[in-house]
Amino acid sequence: MAHMKFWETKKLSEMSTTEWESLCDGCAKCCLNKLEDEDSGEIFFTSVVCDLIDLDTCRCTHYSERTTLVPECIDLKQHDFAEYTWLPATCAYRLLSDGKPLPNWHPLISGTQESVKDAGVSISSFAMKESQIDDLEDHIIEWLD
Repeated sequence: MAHMKFWETKKLSEMSTTEWESLCDGCAKCCLNKLEDEDSGEIFFTSVVCDLIDLDTCRCTHYSERTTLVPECIDLKQHDFAEYTWLPATCAYRLLSDGKPLPNWHPLISGTQESVKDAGVSISSFAMKESQIDDLEDHIIEWLD
């Protein structure tokens, strides 16, 4: 099995598309709407998610067209990863970029996607769709990583 742990031997930039995509644990935290303080540059997450997210699976319902349908949607693979320090501390891309291991609940370690929900890491228990809210500022949250 050790030969299959590509994330321990490859840099993010060296990964195939399939390997890169498999790193996503499906928590959907990166799909939550964020607000930026204009003065400090600080990023604030909200409990509001893009309307394209299926809240049961925490997956995008139009993944291949997401950046066209939602121009603000960021394709992480198309950018310098060092720019994305705003990603949650639990994000596999951020962990690996910082030289840290994947957590035991990550599907590549656990062997099941359900481990993400079981560990309480996914947004499925608290997120609401952006079409259901009026003011993002009313929905700012803090991570307890």
